[in-house]
Amino acid sequence: MLHLVFQSPIDIAVLERMDSGDVAVFLESAVLGVLQNGRLADVLATKVGSNRLCVLSEDMVVRGILVSELVAGLEVIDYSGFVNLAVENQLIQSWC
Repeated sequence: MLHLVFQSPIDIAVLERMDSGDVAVFLESAVLGVLQNGRLADVLATKVGSNRLCVLSEDMVVRGILVSELVAGLEVIDYSGFVNLAVENQLIQSWC
């Protein structure tokens, strides 16, 4: 399943609902919630082992976020990568 996370702050319940192997893309203001010094950094670091966690590069640029500021293991993708994930995953859940 592909989880599209738009909400900020990110609710921990969203992360807890992800099954092993699910993919998450953090978009819009949710990119602020995946920073190393964020309140969910430890939870995200644990999820990286069983899930593919992605951040949309264009939303990072708009907010002035550098790759080095993200929780280690998160993958930065562009719109093309985002479209590929949407095509690859039959089920998509949006969290707004």
